[in-house]
Amino acid sequence: MSADRVESPLALTRRARRMYRTLHGQYPYAHCELDFDNPLQLLVATVLSAQTTDVTVNRVTPALFSRWPTAADLASADRSEMEEVLRPTGFFRAKTNSVLKLGAALVEDHDGQVPPRLKDLVKLPGVGRKTANVVLGNAFGIPGITVDTHFGRLSRRMGWTDEEDPVKVEHAVGGLIPRKEWTMLSHVVIFHGRRTCHARRPACGACPVARWCPSYGVGETDPEAAAALLKYELAPGAEAKRV
Repeated sequence: MSADRVESPLALTRRARRMYRTLHGQYPYAHCELDFDNPLQLLVATVLSAQTTDVTVNRVTPALFSRWPTAADLASADRSEMEEVLRPTGFFRAKTNSVLKLGAALVEDHDGQVPPRLKDLVKLPGVGRKTANVVLGNAFGIPGITVDTHFGRLSRRMGWTDEEDPVKVEHAVGGLIPRKEWTMLSHVVIFHGRRTCHARRPACGACPVARWCPSYGVGETDPEAAAALLKYELAPGAEAKRV
């Protein structure tokens, strides 16, 4: 698509859906990369994932949930003990405070259970729309778009929206892709951002949606050089990961 060509709403919708289908084909195994066994674990893990990696969170949460498995346990936890468990995630004092308050709010307002509604989730301490949509989509099967750093960046780079505000990005992209696909859409776009369409040096020459991307050329276009930039299971020589 030419950068100076005005794209009609219908053309944009068709292009966005074509790109989504192609990315889904590239990452059919895309999923939430935080480990969890129940809605509470996912909620807490998502809160802890701020300004750190999912890998780090996954290393910490087994000890956290083994020691404090319920919302009531989290609410009554010893602060200094929890801080030591959460120390590897960074900003551990603030995160400990968030988890303590979150546990208390769940006990006080929801009988210790994670509510399956957006309007209730966003009222919880430390929970915004991004976290709420992660929980709704992955713990309750309720479609939601997770606008994290990767999703927002790629939505603009791929020309799906010019919006910067996460809520506006969510609504703009939600109008392009059928609602039933929103959770998987979030997964494949985030996977693509982590593995191929990097912030500083995207692997344009190895991108499956390059032909439809108005930003093609901002990164490495040589196929061989681009392939060397791929991360995780797509990296040359890595075994295919299918979960």
